[in-house]
Amino acid sequence: MKNLTLIHLAEACRGIFHGTEEQQNRCVTAITTDSRRITEGCLFVAISGARVDGHDFIGQVMEKGALAVVSEKNLGEVDLPYIQVSSSLEAVKDFGEYYLKQLQIPVVGIAGSVGKTSTKEMIYAVLSQKYSALKTEGNFNNELGLPLTIFRLRQEKMAVLEMGIDDFGQMHRMSKVARPDTCVMTNIGCCHLENLKDRDGILRAKSEIFDYMKEDGQIVVNGDDDKLVTLQQVKGIRPIRFGLSSANDVWADQITAHGLKGISCTIHTEKGSFQAEIPASGEHMVYNALAGCAVGLIYGLTLEEIRRGIASYETVNGRFNIIETESCTVVDDCYNANPVSMKASLQALQAAEGRKVAVLGDMGELGADEKALHKEVGVYAAGLDLDLICCVGPLMENLAEGVRETAPELQVRHYSSKEELIKELSGLLKRGDTILVKASHYMEFPELVEMISRLEL
Repeated sequence: MKNLTLIHLAEACRGIFHGTEEQQNRCVTAITTDSRRITEGCLFVAISGARVDGHDFIGQVMEKGALAVVSEKNLGEVDLPYIQVSSSLEAVKDFGEYYLKQLQIPVVGIAGSVGKTSTKEMIYAVLSQKYSALKTEGNFNNELGLPLTIFRLRQEKMAVLEMGIDDFGQMHRMSKVARPDTCVMTNIGCCHLENLKDRDGILRAKSEIFDYMKEDGQIVVNGDDDKLVTLQQVKGIRPIRFGLSSANDVWADQITAHGLKGISCTIHTEKGSFQAEIPASGEHMVYNALAGCAVGLIYGLTLEEIRRGIASYETVNGRFNIIETESCTVVDDCYNANPVSMKASLQALQAAEGRKVAVLGDMGELGADEKALHKEVGVYAAGLDLDLICCVGPLMENLAEGVRETAPELQVRHYSSKEELIKELSGLLKRGDTILVKASHYMEFPELVEMISRLEL
């Protein structure tokens, strides 16, 4: 890690350094909040969480050979140097901001309601054709995960950072850490409505990503989104728009679905057009490819490099990840869910051959309209070519109601819990089925994915 002496870090977070003059000039090789990940030269940041207090593990990390500790408490006489701060979480963000400034590499920040992860993966796949890049992994897209991702940077020449929020002010603070050169906005959908209230609130909260954008930065937005299209200029910068309409700067037509194996299209840009083969299904993947193309053009990639990058895209677990078993095909899309992503996944399921089964769980954080929004998805599902819908959870009763009222002939079942569904699962599914599994993260549906994947039908 570049130029990270203990005294520089203490200054970056406005903390009090406890230790000798010799110790304050020691260089940190890694920063972690996990006592299980202590390595030589590591700085351990003790954070007080809802369930675990990192301060309880300070003695343990000292024994493991940590270089130093960040603590909200005065540790008194200890053998290890430490930095005392008022907030360890704020210190982590300060460290992330400071470290990224030392590296001086381009940062692509990705925000939006739906599709952030798949868009991030696509942009990474494209940029990797020319640059060594680092991307956000797993669920490290929040105020703590963002700096922890930044700490992984070593020799990479670019950072592709996913930025997720559920309340006002969070994106502002994350923007201060990341200070993106390029801001990408995927869409404005109905999610986190408990705090953000409506889509206009969501737009305001997501737009905080621009607060610390570099002065010469670039903005890439979905031009087919009715809210994002209202962003005519931000800080004097005209957004680059992508979409399915030729009114956009980067746009696609001649879209052809190839079952669950992928989708192809022709992408048009001011530099020319090319045929794109996207190895993942669903029209939403065309939007992801367009976003990747727009960012690739910003950073000087040729159309051939962009085409190769799009073709190299790989899905990740929990995001429409297709699992082929001897008995059936399981579509693991259970990392998270909201009405927009639920509709997109159900639409993508149409590309499957044979019986199409949807196993759906509650969508969280939808606020006062949560029942109506579930029912709306049910009405939408009723118009699709599906054979069976299994709804799990109290809110999903509204989705089932929407299906029954709109398409009484469509088989739909409701279960109050996963356990109720599991008892009937083997009798509901048939050999050759394609089964979509989707719900909000708190429903813990990976258990269902694993169970269905093991079934012998």
